[in-house]
Amino acid sequence: MAVEQDRRISEVVERERARLANFIRRRVGDPRDVEDVLQDVFYELVQANRLLMPIDHVTAWLFRVARNRITDLFRRKAPERFSDSAIPVADDELLSVEDWLPSPDAGPDALYARSVLLEELELAIAELPEEQRQVFVAHELEGRSFKDLAAATGVSVNTLLSRKRYAVLHLRARLRDAYDDFTNA
Repeated sequence: MAVEQDRRISEVVERERARLANFIRRRVGDPRDVEDVLQDVFYELVQANRLLMPIDHVTAWLFRVARNRITDLFRRKAPERFSDSAIPVADDELLSVEDWLPSPDAGPDALYARSVLLEELELAIAELPEEQRQVFVAHELEGRSFKDLAAATGVSVNTLLSRKRYAVLHLRARLRDAYDDFTNA
């Protein structure tokens, strides 16, 4: 019985894989996401089979699950990487985090230091409580003023200043170890 069910699932996967992949590809831009959604759909099929869920029209069910997974994919907010951020410095000039770090052309030691520092910085910012992280990123990386932030969020300027202060204190403490590692090396 179980062998028969496995065989039927394999047949469905083989028969519908190309059509389903094309369906997903037309709606999702990133090829890696296409494969992820496709795997999620087939995983759901296997789970439904294990739970003995009745599926009358397997093909229609697969496409419905694919639509749902695509919707979930678009609802998910893409994480913004700290290294992609920039702040305005002068007339139409942006200074990115990349400009503060050792040049990748300076050799393998500088390249290693650069990657470690970026990773530590991103991890440290990700550790911040959400409200502190939002204020820190908006003020330091996006260059927004506290007045603008207060107007947009409805939170007082003093509260925003306090949140940023706690964020800076946390980042200083958190990044001290990475700094000490590089200065002692």
